[in-house]
Amino acid sequence: MAEEPAKPFELEVEAGVHWWCACGRSSFPPFCDGSHKGTGMQPVKFEVGQRTTVRWCKCPQTGRALRCVGGESSL
Repeated sequence: MAEEPAKPFELEVEAGVHWWCACGRSSFPPFCDGSHKGTGMQPVKFEVGQRTTVRWCKCPQTGRALRCVGGESSL
């Protein structure tokens, strides 16, 4: 049975600096909680100027670390 494509999810974030979990170990996804320590991976820093809704990518098609650009439709 074919796996269903990963769909983005939307989350409203406050203005400021945030850290996106790149290792998948965080207990507070999509944000980093330091669980990457010892993995050799690092979180991705992102900053928003005002409170906004972000479409968080959950597939490897985006090419843009965290924000979805609709690549899942081509999977």
